Amino acid sequence: MPATSQPHRTDGRGRRRSYRLVAASAVLATAGALAAALPADAHEGGHGKPLPSRYQDVQLLSFNDLHGNLEPPSGSSGRVTELQPDGTTKTIDAGGVEYLATHLREARKGNKYSITAAGGDMVGASPLISGLFHDEPTIEALNKLDLDVTSVGNHEFDEGAKELGRLQNGGCHPTAGCYTDKKFQGADFPYLAANVLNEKTDRPILKPYWVWKKRDVRIGFIGVTLENTPGVVSAEGVKGLKFKDEVETINKYAKVLQKQGVKSIVALIHEGGLPASGAYNYNCDSPGAGAGISGPIVDIAKNVTPAVDALVTGHTHAAYACTIPDPSGKPRTVTSAASFGRLYTDTTLTYDRYTGDIARTAVKAVNHVVTRTVAKAPDMTELISRWNTLAAPVGNRAIGYVSADVPNTGTESPMGDLIADAQLWYGRKLDPQTDLALMNPGGVRAGLTYAAKGAEGDGVVTYAEGFTVQPFSNTVNLQDFTGAQLIQVLKEQVSGTNTSAPKILQPSGNLTYTLDLTKSGADRVVTDSIRLDGAAIDPAATYRVSTNSFLAGGGDGFPTLGLGTNDLVGDDDLTALEQYLTANSSASGPLAPPTANRITITQ
Repeated sequence: MPATSQPHRTDGRGRRRSYRLVAASAVLATAGALAAALPADAHEGGHGKPLPSRYQDVQLLSFNDLHGNLEPPSGSSGRVTELQPDGTTKTIDAGGVEYLATHLREARKGNKYSITAAGGDMVGASPLISGLFHDEPTIEALNKLDLDVTSVGNHEFDEGAKELGRLQNGGCHPTAGCYTDKKFQGADFPYLAANVLNEKTDRPILKPYWVWKKRDVRIGFIGVTLENTPGVVSAEGVKGLKFKDEVETINKYAKVLQKQGVKSIVALIHEGGLPASGAYNYNCDSPGAGAGISGPIVDIAKNVTPAVDALVTGHTHAAYACTIPDPSGKPRTVTSAASFGRLYTDTTLTYDRYTGDIARTAVKAVNHVVTRTVAKAPDMTELISRWNTLAAPVGNRAIGYVSADVPNTGTESPMGDLIADAQLWYGRKLDPQTDLALMNPGGVRAGLTYAAKGAEGDGVVTYAEGFTVQPFSNTVNLQDFTGAQLIQVLKEQVSGTNTSAPKILQPSGNLTYTLDLTKSGADRVVTDSIRLDGAAIDPAATYRVSTNSFLAGGGDGFPTLGLGTNDLVGDDDLTALEQYLTANSSASGPLAPPTANRITITQ
């Protein structure tokens, strides 16, 4: 049976939403324009009532990579770059579900046909207010946002398929239990996982597709995550699962939907690209040098069947509203709304009642900033306050002091360096023979800000802030490697699966080397420049390396890190950071941010 939607939840006033189109500039050739260009087909029905016109605009609001950011993200994570008419840029504070709710609700006004969809990573790597409670607060917030459907992302598997199933279906956590006197109800929107199969049954672990229906308008949604999810999630999180090719899966279920008479199709893909500009409103379809978009989504979009009318994407945390040619050479809209709830995309899908398909030439999309200048949504303020009250005894505890912001920006970031220093310090507590530490950049989720977020005072690092930086509960692992293996690890940053999108490990302060970006592949790591405590690496010597359990399992495209010997497993990485900050900083002697000069970059 097709997965067809039923009438949505109501709010006591009939339909749950009323709608308004907020950006006329986003819809250049919509139903009105088509109606003017083509014969009018409305006529009288049997009871003298006019039948619907041929074309119906459907509003698709979308966002991606929320990562449990219910409160406004701090630092650069809570800002977007806006391109100005004169070519300059400015930054705008953005994000927070209190504001996202207001923006979405305003956008829906006046639009009777409106859908809200997401591109995955709604949860996982979440700040304390959500992560401490296994992301139940975020699911509750998404329910209140009237999210209709989302694909799974890789972070939906951080705690494994069973926990994802609980987020979908509800129930108390198997070990933590219930956090309130009310049983967790789960998501009242479907998670789609078309390309995630149970190894034993060879069937999708959740619904592969879902159909939105209002009167005679039907639009199908197919949801997939990146095929390489096992490479960016701990082995335990994807145990017993198979991840299939994104294109093959979407094309397969597009045919299934077409056989059911659903010809209007949107793909929700947790994989993305990188636009030529970091400005959210950059025209990536403009001609000339620097225009366009690169990355995995380009090949995916070029090969997904033309039966799919639009692609909502994510994963790269980038912002774009582009067109990429489909296999027939016709342009097709591909969008992404950055991350952390800082943007939402407003796409107009013009539905042709005669064909049941989307008029592709009329599809237009634009990204909007979730500004913090609008009124806060009271229901979201109440939700945040309620969960913060539960988290406060844990989150407000001071664990250290910093003298300035510790940003998480750049190829080598001060925050990444600080974590590597902490893991070397902690590793030497476990084993004094520990030589160095390496931290994966994707595991550093935020920086630390000097300005107080609450009543703790400027410069104080709270447990909640530390949790936001390192929310994965990875353990600190010590392993032995030969010098040759250590050199190979550094080369794997820019070769193998990391060739096109390098993953530069954050090194402890005693490891230095040069990264020559004028070269290609593994040659970008200048072998002769690698120094540990000022000395060259001896290929035949043994080195004790401190990493987290994700890297120690070969994650993020570092297979050599999965070959270490003489393993010793310590506490979780947040504990290591907490102990380091507590031991090495005080109110009168705060820790200064690392300079981030361990990697010399040649361009």
